[in-house]
Amino acid sequence: MGARGEIFHPEFKAKPYWWEAWEPTAGPSDDPPPRVPVAIIGGGYAGLNTALELRRNGIDCCVLEAQDLGFGASTRNGGQVSSGVNIGKGLQGSGMPRDAAARDRLAAALLTDASESFGFLEDIIRRESIDCRWERRGRFVGAYTAGHYRELAARAEVLNRDPGSGARLLPRERQREEIASDFYHGGLLVDRSGALHPALYYRGLLEACRRQGVPLSARAEVTRVEGRRGTFRLKTARGEVAAEEVVVATNGYTGNATPRLRRRVIPLASHIIATEELPADLARSLIPNRRTISNTARILCYYRLSPDGRRMLFGGRARFTQVPPQVSAPILHDFMVQRFPQLKEARITHAWTGNVAFTFDYLPHMGEESGMHYALGCNGSGVAMMTYLGHQIGRKIAGGGNRVTAFEELPIPGRAFYTGNPWFLPLVGSWYRFRDRLDRALG
Repeated sequence: MGARGEIFHPEFKAKPYWWEAWEPTAGPSDDPPPRVPVAIIGGGYAGLNTALELRRNGIDCCVLEAQDLGFGASTRNGGQVSSGVNIGKGLQGSGMPRDAAARDRLAAALLTDASESFGFLEDIIRRESIDCRWERRGRFVGAYTAGHYRELAARAEVLNRDPGSGARLLPRERQREEIASDFYHGGLLVDRSGALHPALYYRGLLEACRRQGVPLSARAEVTRVEGRRGTFRLKTARGEVAAEEVVVATNGYTGNATPRLRRRVIPLASHIIATEELPADLARSLIPNRRTISNTARILCYYRLSPDGRRMLFGGRARFTQVPPQVSAPILHDFMVQRFPQLKEARITHAWTGNVAFTFDYLPHMGEESGMHYALGCNGSGVAMMTYLGHQIGRKIAGGGNRVTAFEELPIPGRAFYTGNPWFLPLVGSWYRFRDRLDRALG
């Protein structure tokens, strides 16, 4: 623990805390096959789960990753796992049916599939014997204002359409049962949520793919896709691949090889810090039930204790774009101290960032574009949703799906003049910060 002006630990590292347990490397890496039935662009959760399901059905495939395997958001996220907590905002999107009854049916189907994604994640962890520190301890969503607390009542009602959600309001006078802070105005408890070690979960998926004989090609960026279903040709940094089917699972790192999909995804930077090891009694007191925490502010903060319960891992939108740790870490440290003044002297040992893929309707999507399959738009729920949607794409290609998932029913929307370059994000961030300050002052 250090003085307030010295927030960086002497052994500070500008890399994910998760990489202390497993760090992405280039190898072992396979050469891309010259011809394959299914080529998967992107080696994250969605891409690897697509590959696993294809191989379980006897279909050959390969995974083409632009960076080292595991370099992206799959090993950089906060490790929080929800079952629809973040889906609600998208249920009011412009792409929803105008007919009220049809809208309610689709909303219920989306929430059902989001809940199913949670159970499927647990199935994958068990089936593949992945040691990723999985804990099913629930989530607390803090109300940023008193008005937000009243709005959370409607969210609880929606989530409780799934009996397993266990969503309920926690008033402010009982808040310290869950968090050693008076910052929020009460909040929402959701039992059907959990946490894991994202890098170890990724490593487990990678090992499962290797056991199934999936060619995994690192540093094989796809620069161009030509042709159509049955005769695709992919130009990569490590040679050309011919494929009958193509799956795009690039999310916040979607590039120029698929320009029509790039125009439908907003890559938004999310930043995280890890504190030094805290005194045991202090660490235990912060989040006594070891839940994951998020809040209702526009400038989102999300945090949890590390799997060993000895550090605070604190993430949020310090900036909406990529900035160095010297910029993002002090902002996140201030956010953390606002909520936990008792951590004002806690120093930062790790700070990192990664891209989260947002869509214009705030919903994850799977579908087809120009003959290619895609799973895009994690919207902050990527651990479970991209695992699930990758699996669903694999089933679809294999012909094993007995129904269309609800996330395939809505087309992924775009916006006029948006080309994939989110130049407007700094303006959005400034507006959101102003609105949050105004709401807090008026509330």
